[in-house]
Amino acid sequence: MTDDEHGETDDGHEQTDDEHGETDNGHEQTDDEHGESDSRPTLRESAQGRFPVPEYESLPADIQERIAEETARAGFTPNVFAALAYRPAQFRAFVDYHDALVEETALDRAEVEMIVVTVSGRNHCYYCNVAHGALVRIYADDPELADQLVANYRQADVSDERLVMLDVAVKLTERPDEVTGADLDRLAEAGYSRDEIWDIGAITAFFNLSNRMATFADWRPNEEFHTMGR
Repeated sequence: MTDDEHGETDDGHEQTDDEHGETDNGHEQTDDEHGESDSRPTLRESAQGRFPVPEYESLPADIQERIAEETARAGFTPNVFAALAYRPAQFRAFVDYHDALVEETALDRAEVEMIVVTVSGRNHCYYCNVAHGALVRIYADDPELADQLVANYRQADVSDERLVMLDVAVKLTERPDEVTGADLDRLAEAGYSRDEIWDIGAITAFFNLSNRMATFADWRPNEEFHTMGR
């Protein structure tokens, strides 16, 4: 499916990874927004409120390397990495699946982040609303859309096709036992391909997991995310 089928941003401009300096895990920062960084990993104790945050030097080498890569790209260490490092095996599984969803999706990246923020809004997930709200602002090239999606996605300035996508994501989030083949048919009628329909379900399911873990462990978003894309 093309951006024309899904509904472009108002200015029709699709932003690229080079424009944003995007990281592998979907986090972005520019020197103008946050200043130069020495890019040294920092696992903040405040990253999560209900479980400890390990020392960076105590982590397995592959996890240190992954965190260092993310920090170098973003200019800061996203707190989700600090939080997940408490359980290294789960860190690997979580980050690998996230990256597969984001990097190999058939959806437009703006659509991915719209699903994440809409689902996170329904789940009242502070971390994901803030961190992925920043990514909605960037990829949709719209400083207001994330706030609309969090407050009431049905009042958001999105195309009819994307509204169907969000309706199904919210139904899977709030009333999964009511999801039927008719919901997949609605997505197909809106123009989504079979692979895109799969990805809508997978992204919704994954971020329901992420939302619940973030709330359970009290993950706290980095200050940088609050101002990105504004």
